[in-house]
Amino acid sequence: MKKFLNTVLYYIIFALWYVISLLPLQVLYLFSDLTFPLIYHVIGYRRKVVRKNLKEAFPDKQVTELIEIERKFYRFFCDYVAETVKMFSMSEKEMRRRMTMGGIDVLNQESKKKSCVLYLGHYCNWEWISSIPLHLDNDEDLLLGQIYHQLENPVIDKLFLYSRHRFRANNIEMFSALRTLVRATRQNKRFVIGFISDQSPNWDFINMWTDFLHHKTSFFVGAENMAKLTDAAVFYIDVKRVKRGYYHAEFVLMTDEPKTYENYELTVDYAKRLEETICREPQYWLWSHNRWKRTYEQYLERKKK
Repeated sequence: MKKFLNTVLYYIIFALWYVISLLPLQVLYLFSDLTFPLIYHVIGYRRKVVRKNLKEAFPDKQVTELIEIERKFYRFFCDYVAETVKMFSMSEKEMRRRMTMGGIDVLNQESKKKSCVLYLGHYCNWEWISSIPLHLDNDEDLLLGQIYHQLENPVIDKLFLYSRHRFRANNIEMFSALRTLVRATRQNKRFVIGFISDQSPNWDFINMWTDFLHHKTSFFVGAENMAKLTDAAVFYIDVKRVKRGYYHAEFVLMTDEPKTYENYELTVDYAKRLEETICREPQYWLWSHNRWKRTYEQYLERKKK
């Protein structure tokens, strides 16, 4: 019965989401403008977490500066929701116009020779990054997609999977990623896979720490491990918001010889690049995520036990 009800709910939300997504983005931005005071002033969605993160990440900034970044973040966050809704029915032509990509020729060249691992963060509109296949050469032996963490709500999870697959990017669940990509490699297939590696790992997956935004910070190391295991080229995606509704993603080759790096050296390099991106325009990072809920001090205490 539960499965049946979830299926019915999925189609109801799908229909509503699709119909709303047909509205012009400028109309959706109007809803974003109207939602901002509700989310920021009335509900105060995760406002304590955002304020704490900003204060600790930028200890040298004045309170007025931090509040300005905070307000800009919430305005962007409302826009992000509107843009994610729009993605549900956005045409390939419009997506190409709104999400431009540079350095794609280098990615195309590398992907013809070997697999490629793409590092990105929860910065700007990471949902729109799933349109990468629109810019790559067609190749039957190339697996394109992104690693994702399954959402707790199965209905919402299924809806996001649909949206992220619209431009032919495959969704590979995090816990099956190793098996999937190794199998593809053994079948002489290459892959171009995006890893959003800036979330906080669970204790069982913490292997390294590095300095990041004035914190000792742990990162997922799956992207580095996969790159070394398959000798994949490694790219960092540096995203900028050109203006409202328009983004540019620059693909920067970090290395095509990942096995020459020491353990966690690639992950540290990624963390430094992401920090530079965030510091350039901090309002576009996902500050509402409780990024530092697991501390280095707690980690050391656990190691003693």
